[in-house]
Amino acid sequence: MKQFMVMFLALQTGLLAQTSSVEPTWLHRDVSVLGQHSADLSSSSCHYTPIFGEGDGESRFPLSITRFGELEVDPQGVCPVVAYSRHEELYFVRDGHGVLHYQEESHALAADDFAYVAPTVRHSISNPSNQPLRLVVVTVKIPSDTSIAQTGELLVANLSQLREQTVEGHPRSVLYKLLIGPRTATRDRINAAYSVADFFLMDFAPAGTNLPHHHETAEEIYLVLDGEGKIAAGGGMDGIEGLHPAKAGDAYYFRPNCTVGFYNQNTPSAKAHILAVRAFVPMPKNPD
Repeated sequence: MKQFMVMFLALQTGLLAQTSSVEPTWLHRDVSVLGQHSADLSSSSCHYTPIFGEGDGESRFPLSITRFGELEVDPQGVCPVVAYSRHEELYFVRDGHGVLHYQEESHALAADDFAYVAPTVRHSISNPSNQPLRLVVVTVKIPSDTSIAQTGELLVANLSQLREQTVEGHPRSVLYKLLIGPRTATRDRINAAYSVADFFLMDFAPAGTNLPHHHETAEEIYLVLDGEGKIAAGGGMDGIEGLHPAKAGDAYYFRPNCTVGFYNQNTPSAKAHILAVRAFVPMPKNPD
């Protein structure tokens, strides 16, 4: 009888192990096959496609980035006015022309523009042109214990205004354009964020790489704009066990402490560009 009970408990334990879900350390999405989702910033002429966060099947991830997706505004289209008391928002224009409305201000948008929208500010996007407008939108929550400063002016810039540069600790075969970073720093073009650690563009030379690494207190998202190569995701510190093909339109989410990296193709004309965002994730307090 005792032996039977041991076998029964072992079987039950095995069944529980098989049915229990394991939380992923990284996620992958092919943007080309994703569908649109109704959101507070969408309308009949303003269409939101979730990639990660709100509207995605694994919406409990990311942890600080509540929304990462694409917004497409029809010609003559208008998006609803929104405002978030404890969220900051980033925009990056992929294609087209439009207007960012920021409280009582309006600012023209063009391809490769990027903008920071502070919390509490009423804002919206419109497209007065005759061509579609396509943007990447990132919404990031601000911890409740973080003080929010008085709202400042609208901050918009263009990739052409930034010089490419290397970043300490990364190979010279990848050059960076640093778009938006913390309000306490000075290295980015726009230094205004509370929870965003960095919003940046990577330009990979043929055979270029940002070697596999991890961030203990931040999560990260990569969106491959063009080119192809291999993403290192969650396969150990060297990334060798976790190399995955990556092409234009692929997006990857990495939880804190997850291995992240990219290897570009080793051919003479193999250029690749990745738009990335990294956001701080509050760590639980140690009860000891």
